[in-house]
Amino acid sequence: MSAPTRALLVSTLAGLAAVAAVTMTAGAPPWLWPAWALLAGATLVVAVVDRRRN
Repeated sequence: MSAPTRALLVSTLAGLAAVAAVTMTAGAPPWLWPAWALLAGATLVVAVVDRRRN
């Protein structure tokens, strides 16, 4: 896995932790979970493409 892909994965997981924390403490705005799901989907696509290149 390349460094940029690894950085995107770490950012996605950190975003998951942040969204979960906001949800547990203050309640998430309606757009927050779909936005994170979009980021997770993009991360998955990038990881699959990166893996196929190597």
